[in-house]
Amino acid sequence: MSLVVYGAAVALTLSAVVLFRRPPRPVRNPLTVSTCVAILLGALVFCCSAPATLAAVNELTGIPNFGAPLTYGMLSAYSCSLLILLINWRGGARERVRRLIRDCVLAYGALIVAIVVLFALADARAERLTDLDTYYANTPFMREMIVLYLLGHTAAMAAMCAVCRKWGREVTGLLGAGLRLILIGALLDLVGFQVAKYTAVVARWTGHDLDFLSTSVAPPMAALGALVCSAGFVLPRLLPAAVAHWCGLRDYWRLGPLWSRVAFVSTAPKPPVSWWQLPLERLHWREVAIHDALLALAPYFDERVRQAALSAALGDGRSPHEARVAAEAAMLAAAAHRAAAREAPLTDPSTYRLHATEVSGAAGLVELAQALTRTPPWGTAREGTVRAFQD
Repeated sequence: MSLVVYGAAVALTLSAVVLFRRPPRPVRNPLTVSTCVAILLGALVFCCSAPATLAAVNELTGIPNFGAPLTYGMLSAYSCSLLILLINWRGGARERVRRLIRDCVLAYGALIVAIVVLFALADARAERLTDLDTYYANTPFMREMIVLYLLGHTAAMAAMCAVCRKWGREVTGLLGAGLRLILIGALLDLVGFQVAKYTAVVARWTGHDLDFLSTSVAPPMAALGALVCSAGFVLPRLLPAAVAHWCGLRDYWRLGPLWSRVAFVSTAPKPPVSWWQLPLERLHWREVAIHDALLALAPYFDERVRQAALSAALGDGRSPHEARVAAEAAMLAAAAHRAAAREAPLTDPSTYRLHATEVSGAAGLVELAQALTRTPPWGTAREGTVRAFQD
């Protein structure tokens, strides 16, 4: 059981870290902050509720079952953070938002205090790491403590379900998909965790034994529900960025043929040495280096080569744009060959401007790179050849 909840805690923590690794402006956004806080508190709840953690806390404090109010207090804080997240999500007048958040913190703060006081008043000297809720279901003060933490969590998850169900009808796309995931996660928590807990506790009150619902069903369902909820929070924020990085990685590799032809003349600064660099960052550095190389090769551009290649491409039935890019690739390949051979720049180089330098982004460079794959290679030379020749 410890592995299950520890796994959920790690997954939730990674979700929060990924969300928080954003530019400074989104980090200051109350919605982003409240989302990360809610996910981290959920991770702490799972970490605290693991039997191994409970045993360590009990031994460290010397108080049997001290891990119970700690876990229930963290769960109440997590429930409060979910409500605060909903408040920030809904938005509205700043004063109204602050007032609602303050009321929510006060209410759940009082609940946490009540949990601690009830535990202090109860007689819970027998350590129970997995079945405390059912074992002490009929014990004075412990009974009230168990019911209170369950009710507090139920209120938060019920509000989450109601809001997601309402907003899910009004939005589409990634946000709609995220809302549906959050709704599914909240329902898993309500039905799988809380109904199981309530049923097991009430069974004890009526003299029956359904402890397996509390010990074997509720924890994994709670972990699954929390993971699905976190996926719903993360999906609308990270999927667009993930798609952008995937496209960046694709363009980075598609620029390979162009980079291999012109890399030896590029004098652009090297990218910072790092064991991890995002695809868009890699693509940016490659674009800068290629544009620098194209500038260095400009004195070698031969207009006659371009015109001949353009006529040939048009004669082959290519569209004007395809013919233009093919002609530019031929002119660039010839220029790179001359530069690699350390020939002198042309006395009257072409002033023609490449299509790749007229458009923003990597699309133009990718077109040029793909055209170069159909242009015979002229050889390579070590970096600095042109610069050394010109010096």
